[in-house]
Amino acid sequence: MNIADIRTDYKLMTLTESDVANNPFDQFTKWWQQAIHSQIDEVNAMTLATVTKEGKPDARIVLLKDFTEQGFVFFTNYHSKKGKEIAGNENAYLVFFWKELQRQVRISGTIKKISAEESDRYFYSRPSGSRLGAWSSPQSEIISSRAILEKNEKVYLEKFGEQIPRPGHWGGYVVIPNSIEFWQGRSNRLHDRLQYSLKENNHWEIERLAP
Repeated sequence: MNIADIRTDYKLMTLTESDVANNPFDQFTKWWQQAIHSQIDEVNAMTLATVTKEGKPDARIVLLKDFTEQGFVFFTNYHSKKGKEIAGNENAYLVFFWKELQRQVRISGTIKKISAEESDRYFYSRPSGSRLGAWSSPQSEIISSRAILEKNEKVYLEKFGEQIPRPGHWGGYVVIPNSIEFWQGRSNRLHDRLQYSLKENNHWEIERLAP
């Protein structure tokens, strides 16, 4: 099949101003619950885009682990490529794509570390293998072979046993939004796009964007 011939006409649902909540976090919760009930595979997978100090963009998939009215939380190695980019430029972007519902959520904002206590709470809820992995992988660094990871895993398993502490270089970030767009696929590429923009006095304004 020719790549140019691959297409889907979106006809599942609509999105109008009368459909949405006044608060984007309430609207995200509504869509999140619908996505959960739709049994989407890895529903919490999201694209995280960051920017270097020089303005060069970078992106990868990470997993959402919590969201509140403060923002959207994920965890990673602070020494990783993304961690270094975040340290140099606080601007970030998140994108959820739930193809089964023909929906996207696009979140623009700034990013900061969460507290050590919050990072501890999540870290100690993880399976022991995942906790060990946080020590074993020098994330984003060049390594000569996979044997390096396997060796590190054995070393740290012998060192910690089942009592694996959280590494100081591993923890959570929160993306604090200044705009959140809800995108619903529609027929003939005339998609519905409603954007919440944060204004003065923490007021959220809803605007319709052309597709």
